Amino acid sequence: MFLRNLIQASAILPFLYNTASAQIACNNSPSLCNKPYNNVTYLGAHDSPFLRDESTGFSTSGNQYYDTTTQLDAGVRLLSAQVHKLNNTEGNEAWHLCHSSCNLLDAGTLGDWLSEIKTWMDTNQNDVVTILLVNGDDAMPAELGQHFQQSGIAEYAYTPPSTDILPQQWPTLQSLISNGTRLMTFVASLQPSPDFPYLMDEFSFMFENDFENDAPTDYSCTPDRPGDLTSETAASSGRMFLMNHFLYSTQLFGIQSPNDTYVNVTNAQTGLGALGTQIQECTGVYSKPPNFVLVDFFNVGPAMSSVDAANGVDTPSGRRSIPNAAKLEEFTGGVVKRQGSILAVVIAVVVSVCFGL
Repeated sequence: MFLRNLIQASAILPFLYNTASAQIACNNSPSLCNKPYNNVTYLGAHDSPFLRDESTGFSTSGNQYYDTTTQLDAGVRLLSAQVHKLNNTEGNEAWHLCHSSCNLLDAGTLGDWLSEIKTWMDTNQNDVVTILLVNGDDAMPAELGQHFQQSGIAEYAYTPPSTDILPQQWPTLQSLISNGTRLMTFVASLQPSPDFPYLMDEFSFMFENDFENDAPTDYSCTPDRPGDLTSETAASSGRMFLMNHFLYSTQLFGIQSPNDTYVNVTNAQTGLGALGTQIQECTGVYSKPPNFVLVDFFNVGPAMSSVDAANGVDTPSGRRSIPNAAKLEEFTGGVVKRQGSILAVVIAVVVSVCFGL
């Protein structure tokens, strides 16, 4: 009887171990739990909601093949988006996620996107997520903050000790998780408001390298924004480093679109202009890896491999596997769809010129 009970107990041990391991993994790895927020490298999806898939007719303005929920499932922990005011609209419906212009690519309202992220965070409670909003039309804190409150995601928001003084020490991932403050939100740019202290001005807390790169030899570790920093002053300022790592292609009328033809190298660990190579180069400049790496088409490369290497993570857990390849439209319909997306660019330019936008 005793032997039978012992055998039965031993049979469930692997399941107990797996459950415990999943519970202590922070951002898919137990090794990250005790690291301060600013001592971790996060994979970022550049223009997260702007898709190049069936839903947009494979728009050439799309930066990602998979939606925000899939990005999070696969391990992306920084989500960026551009916020613009839709013409002739007011209130909650006014602020949309648009790629440069709402005539070019409109991914819906800010509130709907935040609700999607909130839903994911509700069921993934051991993950710290960062949102970076590009404030394209100078929204006020109250205009952005109402979307955070009404979507419910504000309940997860971290509030810094000061909105204009860098913290001497950031909390660990485990502390953020335990305290229920698992959402970091930065806005470029924003005048902080005491009514919405969790909306942090990006350049008070971060610096970036140049984001307008057309060739794989263009990448640099040198600070580009804010404009008054050098590599030396950026390192001593205590700001976190956001490393932009994506290429543009030039279309009609000089409009830039995400480059997907070279992305298998851009997001790779090795090669000319590869993500892994650039992380190593910038680590040499600042004596630590970048805090955030922002990429297009995150699944290709895969970009996550370089981020895991920067974090020293060998065996991540709890991630969804996504194909390491581009999403391609069917050949017969692809020509029509591709032409349609280029036509959308032309129309956007004509509208902008005619109405002085």
